[in-house]
Amino acid sequence: MTKNIINWGIIGCGNVTEVKSGPAYKNTKGFHLKAVMRRDLDKVQDYAKRHNIAKYYTNANALINDPEIDAVYIATPPDTHKYYALKVAKAGKPCCIEKPITPTYKEALEVYNTFKNANLPLFVAYYRRSLPRFVKVKEWLSKGYIGDIRHISYNLIRPANQTDLSKSYNWRTDAAIAPGGYFDDLASHALDLFTFLLGNIKEVKGFSNNQQNLYSAKDAITSCWIHDNGITGSGTWNFGSNDYVDDVIIYGSKGSIKFSVFQEKNIVLKSETKNESLFINNPKHIQQYHVENMRDYLMGNSGSHPSTGLTALHTSWVMGEILGINQ
Repeated sequence: MTKNIINWGIIGCGNVTEVKSGPAYKNTKGFHLKAVMRRDLDKVQDYAKRHNIAKYYTNANALINDPEIDAVYIATPPDTHKYYALKVAKAGKPCCIEKPITPTYKEALEVYNTFKNANLPLFVAYYRRSLPRFVKVKEWLSKGYIGDIRHISYNLIRPANQTDLSKSYNWRTDAAIAPGGYFDDLASHALDLFTFLLGNIKEVKGFSNNQQNLYSAKDAITSCWIHDNGITGSGTWNFGSNDYVDDVIIYGSKGSIKFSVFQEKNIVLKSETKNESLFINNPKHIQQYHVENMRDYLMGNSGSHPSTGLTALHTSWVMGEILGINQ
């Protein structure tokens, strides 16, 4: 795009847009958050007023086809991503979709191919690829501090929350919207990050179960995989345990790197040639670097973006293989 200012519209004004993403679109030089959409009139009016946004809609078509809107960010639950994304593609506009791109690989492939065939930029909000703490981990790996990379191990273990225990409705644990429940929401971030750090996965197996019967989605998942370059991996996700564990270890022939995906802990390098423990702050608006990287790409100042429809499509395939729902 050759414009000096790119006007964005947001479809869906839920919690993710309050601090994590919405302000990033407002604060990024070269971007302007021009309009928002939510079906509830009172809520969208309130959001627009609080965030000082000029336009608001209760109809997504009106926002998508507004001639003043250059690009659209879809921040609705995953089961509506495909529906809105295809409308954005038909309107001929770049799009960023909240992760995961869709609930299934089949739908993700349709969205990806639609934007590819229309030659339109498609991004997905796997913002951890742009966060400085994980860019630093990638730098350590590329410099060979831990030698040849052998294996990556991940454990995300969490207790059931009060919503789960009360059996109140939560779309994140509705199998019709998110077959893997919290796995869809959280493991997608981790697995996408692992392919960013170590390359694509060529084969993956998984087992999933509903151990607690608190909701319709899965709550216990375990998996093993192998990357294209021969690095092996294993992961466990359990959302009904007593402890809270969020630990990644990358093992190499000469050392290891340890970090957390969600908790803001030190990233720790131990090797024969270098030992370092760093705390790197995340930005207040955690999607800030992801959004700035979109700006640089759309304005021709960068030849690539770390999180695209193609990279998200691969993550969707991996997730589907683990859950056994790919067709």
